[in-house]
Amino acid sequence: MTSHVTDARSGGRWLGGIGVAQEESWAAPDTRRWLQLGLAFIWLLDAVLQFQSFMFSKGFSQMLAGTAPGNPAVIAGPINWSARLIDQHTVVANGAFAVIQLLLGLGIAWRPTVRLALGASIGWAIAVWWLGEGLGGILNGAGSPANGAPGAVIIYALLAVLLWPGQRDRPAPFVAGRFTGAAVARLLWLVLWGSLAYLALQPATSAAKALSGMVSGMASGQPGWLAGLDNNLAAFLAQRGPAAAVVLAVAGAVIAVGVYLPRPAARAVIAVAIVTSAAIWIAEGLGGILTGGGTDPNSGLLLALLALTYWPLADSRPAATRSESA
Repeated sequence: MTSHVTDARSGGRWLGGIGVAQEESWAAPDTRRWLQLGLAFIWLLDAVLQFQSFMFSKGFSQMLAGTAPGNPAVIAGPINWSARLIDQHTVVANGAFAVIQLLLGLGIAWRPTVRLALGASIGWAIAVWWLGEGLGGILNGAGSPANGAPGAVIIYALLAVLLWPGQRDRPAPFVAGRFTGAAVARLLWLVLWGSLAYLALQPATSAAKALSGMVSGMASGQPGWLAGLDNNLAAFLAQRGPAAAVVLAVAGAVIAVGVYLPRPAARAVIAVAIVTSAAIWIAEGLGGILTGGGTDPNSGLLLALLALTYWPLADSRPAATRSESA
């Protein structure tokens, strides 16, 4: 009997060491858990998209190689190398990518493995951001808030950090600050949305026909209703592209500093962030997930989920503290 207890304890310590938590009872999901489940759903969506027939063709490796041009050699070299490797082993490589994303989604959704899966997702997201997205085009001048910059997959990594279930939550006015602390979470938000505001003023976005061309390009292969929506938006932007870029830049700047405002104003700004994210997602053609060639939902959906993690809460104390005082 003693040996069985000892084995169980040592097994529990080993599982805990690799990030698998042992739970004695089920607990109802709190706000952070629901947001983690939202992230898990998007990873599962990515896995489903990775199983599309297009991803098992030469077109997938060509798409990856297309992110290399214009990047510094130190960035472009590994992208081209990985694209060639995938081209030579397309079925095996793409199957592995799909399974990895499936496991990440299931791991985040299953509470005992959430830490292990979130940690793995950070490493995977950084690798894909480099080798699959070319750092979101931020170094080759092609990056724009309307085409996914600074890279959708890096937002997965940011969400994993902000939604990390620490041993003890820190006081914060929003879920995103529970693990890192409010100051660090606000800084990360400021950098992200500040970079989007900056990119909106760059030629890739602010040139006369840039936005219109991006949006119209997203209409190809889409269902009729979405293609019509994108084409109408592109026609609207054809003569208003530079002005729309300025509006997008101003919105990004306001959103960036909005998390530093008092709670009522911060809520209004986060609502604006969600609406702006939805507009970006429409401009992105929902990331091409309905075309048969999209690998992920692109940045708009991720930005909206991220905004929800910054929604000001009524009580900024950690859950444990609130329960003790109840």
